[in-house]
Amino acid sequence: VHPYVQFALGILTAASQLLINQANLDNEVFGLLNTVKDLYEFLMEKDTIENMDSMKETLRRISQEMSAAALFVVKYSKKKNILIRIGDSLVSDPQTVARGHIKNLGDLMQQYRDRAIRDIQINMSHVLEDLNLEGMAYAAGAGLNTTKKCLDGTRTEILKDITDWITTCDANAPRILWLHGQAGRGKSAIAHTIASWIEDVGAPGACFCFARDRQAERREEKILTTIARDLADRDPAFRRALSNVVSHNLALKTTCDVVQQWKRFILEPLSKINGEIVGNVVVVIDALDESGPHESRKNILSLLKSPEATHLPANFRILLTSRPLSDIARVMRDAPHVKATSLDDVPRGLVERDIQLYVSKELGCLPSIGTTEVQNVVKKSDGLFEWARLACGFIVPGRAGETWEERYTNLMALESEEGRTLLDTTYFAILKGGIPRSAKGLERYRSVMQQVVMTLEPLPMAALNSMRKKYPNEQDHYDIILILEFMSPVLGGIVDRISAVRPLHASFYDFLTDHSRSGIYFIDTSNTQHTRDLAFASLQILRDNLQFNICELESSYLANSEVSDLSKRIKEEIPHHLSYACRFWAQHLWKTGFDLELAGLVKAIVGSEKILFWLEVLSLLGMVGKGVDALDTVATWLQVSQDGSKDILALVKDGIKFIQNFGSVIVHSTPHLSQDWLELL
Repeated sequence: VHPYVQFALGILTAASQLLINQANLDNEVFGLLNTVKDLYEFLMEKDTIENMDSMKETLRRISQEMSAAALFVVKYSKKKNILIRIGDSLVSDPQTVARGHIKNLGDLMQQYRDRAIRDIQINMSHVLEDLNLEGMAYAAGAGLNTTKKCLDGTRTEILKDITDWITTCDANAPRILWLHGQAGRGKSAIAHTIASWIEDVGAPGACFCFARDRQAERREEKILTTIARDLADRDPAFRRALSNVVSHNLALKTTCDVVQQWKRFILEPLSKINGEIVGNVVVVIDALDESGPHESRKNILSLLKSPEATHLPANFRILLTSRPLSDIARVMRDAPHVKATSLDDVPRGLVERDIQLYVSKELGCLPSIGTTEVQNVVKKSDGLFEWARLACGFIVPGRAGETWEERYTNLMALESEEGRTLLDTTYFAILKGGIPRSAKGLERYRSVMQQVVMTLEPLPMAALNSMRKKYPNEQDHYDIILILEFMSPVLGGIVDRISAVRPLHASFYDFLTDHSRSGIYFIDTSNTQHTRDLAFASLQILRDNLQFNICELESSYLANSEVSDLSKRIKEEIPHHLSYACRFWAQHLWKTGFDLELAGLVKAIVGSEKILFWLEVLSLLGMVGKGVDALDTVATWLQVSQDGSKDILALVKDGIKFIQNFGSVIVHSTPHLSQDWLELL
């Protein structure tokens, strides 16, 4: 059975039971129960099952309609006020609502039988109330990425096992499933596929992803606030319960304490709405091993093994993926409420079947590619999806003077070398084929890759180039495409030049930063000169690019939230490199030893109107609170100096005092900045 159908059947069963439990049903609501029965039987018909692949969009819409109907059933069964959006109208009459769901479900079943796709408006069975959750920390960009999903038709067995675990009615089912395996096994693809299915069918859920190149954001401190806010966006009952917890409590909204977050943002709302969520709630946490050092996830692991996790509601599921690092394995392997599944144990035949489907699709565009070549790539992958992806990327783009056949032959000739896996050997071959081995070529390679790896947030190529133009050494002011042009098999953001330049897989980062594996292509992240270059460039960008009223806001009487096109203005007026410099200059400075030239640049910012313009950008980005952290870091950096930086330190402390006194006003309305600064003076 297709997962869409499994999720729909789970929701159908739960909703039907709620209706059956009612002593008296209105005629129309009784009709909805009959329609649900008809739908259940329809979904199990042989003809329905045989045509699922061609009618997935209709199945998705059936699941969405059933999710919407289930929310209505909850309100009806609990005698709660009903307010439902049907088209452009708000309806509160249960008979009208029930008739709407009956009609839609009937139309969708007929649409499936006719093998036709027609536009049927899904009736929203809830209107999200405008409850104030603003101020709760949220990890932007940590959610679902549909480009990472499994190729259709692959990983069917493991996806079926996970779907069965999610939809089971067994109250004793483990609340957590830990999916683990070595790098390159395809854990993230499976996680994003499940998260995508949950979103497609309209079921309540959330997806939170860690990433090695986002560790500077300290996502581990925002994981549960982000998950709670996402669940609130998907379910009105949870939203109300969460709002009741955090309303009028700014300290709780902004807490970094994950233990408090767990108890107040997850457990407490769930306890208050017991029985109001129909179907299973699924939270996907991907790549926990990429959170950072083991200390970064210590508290998260402690919560996942706690008695509270054991007694989560019977319809609550957490899908967790990671490599089997020792600290994670110690917690997950022996917990009775955790189901551990290893991708390393999947039968080789199933893995090779799926890799063959992937390789056939990726190399199918090449002339005269045959079954033999595809099969050779599959065999050489040794069961690693990441190697197969890398191999296809290596073969397809080509390079000057080489045909795809020659690149294929070179790839097949690679063998694991002593001390290197085949994956490492392939990384080495890609770099060897694209990077000049001259002294200048290697010097530029190291400089560019240090920039890519050591920036605290991945940046697109244009932003990396803008930063590089501010490096102190003019010899470094070259276009980084000189180095990155042939690195698209291992780096994103090279072909489209719009998305961020980042390793396509965490294993490439590990390879680069381990000298025993990468040899002459080793990237030393402890290089103090490059740390200084990033600090210098960030300060130069602030000095040269900050300006008064950068987004041209017309009035201080309007709150930031009331400026209708504020997001558009921010995107147009605050380029990536300026946004980055505003958020991370202090962290780069902290990693650099005290330096008079850098101290002079700091003074040029904090000793002039530029500090106001910097705070203005932070206000527009919703990050004024980080201003105090940044200036505290700068103050600590200045205190190691013994050569008269007291005047700069005093200016920094004035800035801290200003944010502490007027931060709440600045957050509300950016144009108040100048007036507040004059008041302080």
